[in-house]
Order: sequence, then structure tokens, then C-alpha cells
Amino acid sequence: MAQTAAASQSRAQAPAPLPQELASIMWPELPGVAEEMVQEIGRMVPEYRPLLEGPDRTVLLHCVRQNLTTFVELVADPSADTAQRDALCRSLGRLEAHEGRGLHCLQSALRVAARVGLRRATSVGTRYNLPASMIVAFADAVFAYADVIESLCREGYVEARGGGDEAWESQRGRLLRLLLASSAEPGPAPGHGPLRGRRTAQAPGTAAHPTVTELAQRVGWPVPARVTLVALPAETGRGRLRLPGLADDVLADLEDRQPHLLVPGEIDEERAAMLETAVGERHAVIGVTVPPSGAADSLRWARQTLRLVESGLVPAQRLIRCEDHLVTLWLAGDPALAEHLAARQLAPLSGLTAGQRDRLVDTLLTWLTTRGTAAQMAQALHLHPQTVRYRMRALKRVLGAQLGDPDERFATELALRALQLRRRTAVRLPAGAHARDREPELPRGHEGG
Repeated sequence: MAQTAAASQSRAQAPAPLPQELASIMWPELPGVAEEMVQEIGRMVPEYRPLLEGPDRTVLLHCVRQNLTTFVELVADPSADTAQRDALCRSLGRLEAHEGRGLHCLQSALRVAARVGLRRATSVGTRYNLPASMIVAFADAVFAYADVIESLCREGYVEARGGGDEAWESQRGRLLRLLLASSAEPGPAPGHGPLRGRRTAQAPGTAAHPTVTELAQRVGWPVPARVTLVALPAETGRGRLRLPGLADDVLADLEDRQPHLLVPGEIDEERAAMLETAVGERHAVIGVTVPPSGAADSLRWARQTLRLVESGLVPAQRLIRCEDHLVTLWLAGDPALAEHLAARQLAPLSGLTAGQRDRLVDTLLTWLTTRGTAAQMAQALHLHPQTVRYRMRALKRVLGAQLGDPDERFATELALRALQLRRRTAVRLPAGAHARDREPELPRGHEGG
């Protein structure tokens, strides 16, 4: 059980770069938040609803309390022992296997518990006037901690099932899950802001997560210096996805609700041909090539790009590379924030009709991205140069200071580019639909050409 001991020691890291003093605020909250988590798990996960009565409820509450207690202990002391928590989580995994439930039940329960914890953190943060950056760091810590708990439960589940031959039960599948969990679990980092404590890249097989290293040696998988994660679309029904023709060094988790692969190194032409053969008529999103410590980030970006493909913001192909859509990925990363930025930057145009506003926005974006002459912009917009000059005078009249300031100009271009992305999936009005809307009126003294 050397690898188990190494796993426990490696997981005894601080769950996030949180100030140790925060533990004193968290301790009094544990009893109430544990009760709330149990109730919410029973409400949201039907398989656990029968466990809310009698002795089963006591067991469930004990498990929740133990995991919460260890979380706070790690905040108070990043070197705190996690052996009791690790043993409990493995026992939970074995229990799930004996009861005939799938691990997706535990995964759902962890997500529910994380949401409850974050709601409580927001409430406590308001009560104690904690900075928003600390709440963000706390959220990162919660999700990293949930990944660790899930990994431990899987170990017990696989052990109870005899380590069958199915993809998710295989040692290679477990290796992939542990690698992703270790890259998502932060190490200590200074400051109280969002997570900055990702482990730095190490030479293959030297300073990686001990459990990953030992398991990789056991299955004969050399830990590479760089990896590329690949996101696959979810299939209808678990266990139906099969990808023939994958190279022996490719790790796969096809039973996950969001199937994914890990390919050592970069996706060159040979690797791309392998993936095309494997995915068949499906499409796949190739993440950014990163050190093993960034595997979780690569998969997260690939999955975000996959959602953009499914929404129509990124063209659908058999193989889509994140590297080709980084700006789109960034601009679409927070739609609500982009909406707020656009509303702020375009507030001076709010008094115009929708048609007038749209025409000025199109002209403004063309000017910001091309800085062309009126004639050049007119050609791009299919307008008469005089119309372009008229619109530019209107824009400079209402946005003059904003267009003259480099920071404001940059923010405006970002807002317009994000707005342009949303338009790609919106229903466009037919040509001439805005014909009844006049060109925006210029202030007195600025008419003419």
C-alpha cells in the first residue's frame, strides 16, 4: 500500500492559498452547513433520498462532517493529516459498489455539496466583509477539494469491483483521473487572491504527484513533459462511446459524462489522423498543449470550446483546436460580464433606436479594427463614403473622450467583439429591415458632409 500512503501524504496540501485565520470563521459554520448539505443532497440526488431517515442519515451526516472538518483543518494547517478522511472516502467508494450504485451518484452529491458550501461562503463573506478575491479563492479551493474526494472514492469503488476491464475501472483510466485531480489541486501560494498555486512543470517522472508517478510506473506509462487533453461530446447513455484505433499511450475516460482523452505531447499530423479515425463522424476539441500540471486547465478550455461549437460560435469540424479560437474562448468566457461591459461602453448610444444603434456599432467596430479611411470603411461596410463620414462624426460627438483614451478604446473594442460573437447565433433581420430607421441625428452645427 505504498502508493496509498504516498497519496495520503500528497493530498495533505492546503486546499487553496487561503489565510489560515479563515479557519476560525469557518469552524462555527460546520454543523449548520453539514445539515444543509445532507438535506440538499437528499433533495437533489434521488438515489440518496432513502438515506435521509434512520441510521443511514447518521452515517451520511458523519461522512459530510468528516470531509468538512478535514477541509478546515487544511486551511488552518496545510500539513494536517488526512489519513482519516482518505480512509473514509475509500470506504464510501466501496459502499457505493456494494450497494450497486454508480459513481455518478457520488459525483452529483459532491457537486450539490460544493454549491451549498459556496452559498454559505458568500453569506459569511458578506457578514464579515471579506474581499471578493477571497471568496473566489475559496471557490477554487472547494472545487479542487471535491476533485480529491472524488478520486479517493473512485479508488475504493474500483477496489470493491475487482478493478474490472471497463475503461473507467482500468488502471490507465484511474491514472488519467488522478493526473487531472492532482493538476486541479493547488499547492500553497502567497496572497489571498484567486488561485495562483498550480504546480510548475517538472521533468518527466521526477516531481509529479506521487500517486500519479507510482501508478504510471505500474502500468508502464512514461510521464511526458507535455500533454494535450481532448474533449469529446457527451453520448446518449453511459458506456456507449467506443473509440477504436487509439494509440497505446493515449489515456481515455469514456465513461465520464464529459468523455475525454489525454494525448502525450502535441497533436501533430500523425496524431490528428489517429484522432479522426477514432472519433469517426463525431467531432472532438483538442485542448492546449501544457505540462502535466496544467492538464486540468487544458481539459477545461477544451470543454468550453466544445460548448462554443455546440452553440454555433465556433464552426463545427471533426477536429477543432483550442489554439485556433483562443480569443473567442476568452471573449465568450463570461457572457454576463461581456454584456455589462457592452452596456457600459455603449451607454452614450442608448437614446437611439435599435436600427440607428446597430448601424453606428457596425461602423465603430469597423473603425476600431481597421483604422481605415472613410473610403476603405465604406467598401467594407458596402456604404457610400459620405455615409461613413456622417456616422463617424456622430460617433466622435457622443464618444469623443472615450475614443481618444487608449484604455477606453480597448475596452470598447472588446465589448464590440463580444457583441459580434453573440450576433453570430442570433436571428438576423432581413436586409432592409431597419430601412424605416433614419441615420442618427447629429447635434446642431455638425450636419453636412
